[in-house]
Amino acid sequence: MRLYLVRHAQSEANVRKILDTALPGPPLTELGRQQARDLAERLGGEPIAAVYASYATRARQTAGPLADARSMEVTLLPGVQEVSVGDLEGRGDQEALELYGKIVGQWLDGRLDVPLPGGETGHDVRKRYVEAIDGLRDRHYGSGEAVVVVSHGGAIRFGAEWLAGNVTSEIADNGLLPNTALVRLDADANGGWHCSEWAGISVGN
Repeated sequence: MRLYLVRHAQSEANVRKILDTALPGPPLTELGRQQARDLAERLGGEPIAAVYASYATRARQTAGPLADARSMEVTLLPGVQEVSVGDLEGRGDQEALELYGKIVGQWLDGRLDVPLPGGETGHDVRKRYVEAIDGLRDRHYGSGEAVVVVSHGGAIRFGAEWLAGNVTSEIADNGLLPNTALVRLDADANGGWHCSEWAGISVGN
């Protein structure tokens, strides 16, 4: 089983460079809509069993062209939404961005109990994300096909590290994932995952 965790295409909040995590969130830009169409072409040769997306508008709009090309429906998947930033919602000032970076940096160092002000802890995000992906494994393992989940940059970076043992904090914290970048995880026979690709770069053992 191959799992592609895909960051959504460019949204209006990306252009404004603000923290926008509340649902349903902003739509895609015109560039974002083109990126979503390009994503469908990039994955055109993959045998895809299902296309999932978070409940965010930008994720659903990104997944749409890929699902349409396969005559599938986009299945909404609870638990893979972006990290809730709480009191930092809607802010793009330097103070807010630095505080966000400081706290999530502690999560990458293993301090998952630290909360974003008015938002989630690392434990909160880990529980919901890992449970969501474990559910997909139970549903699709052994199919020999790929599953696509359109999610969010922060959530994917943390989720992939928690799921795959070969994703180090250095990989996960190496800058933002570009819009429509994908992380490929391969299910192993022991109930775990191995990351083979991170935003176009091969990942070793």
